[in-house]
Amino acid sequence: MKLAHRLLLQSLAIVAVMVVSVVAIIDNQIHASITDQATHDLAGEARLVATEWRPGVDPDALADEAGVATGHRVTLIDSTGRVLGDSEFDGPALVSLENHSTRPEVIAARQSGLGSVRRMSPSTGEEQLYVAVKAPSGTARVSVTTSEIEEIFARARSGVIAAGLISFLLAAVLSLLFSRAVSRPIAELRDVARSIAAGERTRPPALAAPGEVGDLADAIYRLAEQLEARLSALAAEQSILTALVETLNEGVIAISPEHEVVRINDTGRRLLSIHQPVPFGMDFLPREGTLRGAISRALKGTETEPEEVTIGETTLSLTASPLVNGGAVLALFDLTPIRKLEAVRRDFVANVSHELRTPLTIMGGFAETLQDPDIPADKRASFAKTIFNSTQRMQRIVDELLDLSRIESGHWKPRPQAVRIADVAGEVFGRVAATAKSKGIVLETRVDPAGDVVYADRTALEQILLNLVENALRHTGENGRITIKTAPADNGVHLIVNDTGTGIPPEHLPRIFERFYRADRGRSRESGGTGLGLAIVKHLVEAHGGSVAAESVVGAGTTIRIFFPIGAASEES
Repeated sequence: MKLAHRLLLQSLAIVAVMVVSVVAIIDNQIHASITDQATHDLAGEARLVATEWRPGVDPDALADEAGVATGHRVTLIDSTGRVLGDSEFDGPALVSLENHSTRPEVIAARQSGLGSVRRMSPSTGEEQLYVAVKAPSGTARVSVTTSEIEEIFARARSGVIAAGLISFLLAAVLSLLFSRAVSRPIAELRDVARSIAAGERTRPPALAAPGEVGDLADAIYRLAEQLEARLSALAAEQSILTALVETLNEGVIAISPEHEVVRINDTGRRLLSIHQPVPFGMDFLPREGTLRGAISRALKGTETEPEEVTIGETTLSLTASPLVNGGAVLALFDLTPIRKLEAVRRDFVANVSHELRTPLTIMGGFAETLQDPDIPADKRASFAKTIFNSTQRMQRIVDELLDLSRIESGHWKPRPQAVRIADVAGEVFGRVAATAKSKGIVLETRVDPAGDVVYADRTALEQILLNLVENALRHTGENGRITIKTAPADNGVHLIVNDTGTGIPPEHLPRIFERFYRADRGRSRESGGTGLGLAIVKHLVEAHGGSVAAESVVGAGTTIRIFFPIGAASEES
């Protein structure tokens, strides 16, 4: 709502309240005045009738004459309360009137000489104003219906209300003129202030008003000029600062003295998983003891040394420094990739050492035993075979490590072509048929006609399926089943290898594609596994732009699901 309208409405509201109040007060005063005047007139008439009521005068005739003369009801009552005369009742009706000794006005007249009351008349059934005065022979009473008084009051009230309405209309006109005169310069200054806020800081106020309003317009113009210069400098500095902070690989968080985060860069949001718009309270920061302690010390003015803190699965280097005018700034550096690389390096060295130590120990032990000339020939052959098997195992580990290194380094690139899955599955099953037959395992191929061809490097596809099938054979008991099947997808083909083996516990599933990771280390090693097969499968699939996932139920088997896309691969083919 505009200022002019508000001023007008407020002024009209004030005037309306004043007019209503004045009308109400005058209304009450007029009503009281008319009632008092009527009471005074009736009292005068009653006294006049009382003076005429002398011994020997017929009270009823006197009441009738006085009633005709005054136009009001006149009642003459003796000292016992019996009605001797009434201008409205004669004969039997007069005799049948009730005794008036208990009437309030009669009692008051006897005690103080004058009594008046408004009440309903039992004889006429109308509200009456009764005025009674004490007379030598009893009590003289004159009454009038209140409707006559109300008619007089209504005429007076109409005049008062008409005067109030005229006053209100005049006040409304004056209020309208006043509100326009006050609001026009203020509205002009408002528009100028809005234009300054919107960026038009060079627009001068067009108002040429005298007095304080003109001085205000001048001050706003000078303020706009200074604001333009300062904001330009601040915007340039802010742009440089923002670009610098946002390009940092470190998370930067600024906290105000009121314990509110007033600035945080994208890296800080990512590291702390914060999506709240600034400013926001410190309660939204992670509730980690080291982090909270560093913030608390920095807010008290103490700079902290770099500390390592783990939030969720992220390892961070944390430094907190106090600001000059209060508050603190935090610097967060993500150590997670470094720690992961260190862990991978440690695990790789440990795993390679462990995997090579076992066959080397076996080879060394048996080679030392073979130096004894007393060993029988059959034992020598057995020991030599064991040494040969251990050598082959070492060879497989080294070969697979070289393959894995070649794939990861990008030196190997797939050469996709249209390959029929049924053909590759048949070749793979042929290579493991003897092992499967010895354990009574059924090898099955179920190829969907809509997904019978994938675009992949044929050699890589054979290695993928062979690794998965050999892995399934190692973990599937007798009379089990291994199935290779396909399922079409919108932009590729799903290749699925399913077995009915022992299954993999849920806690191991996320890591089975890591190098040398085994869910059951002892059993895998005894069955000839190197721990690199699934890692090679994952890297070969990802080199084709695909993905691999595992599902398993302990005791029910494992399903490896591979997705091969057909977009760029098919075009290159």
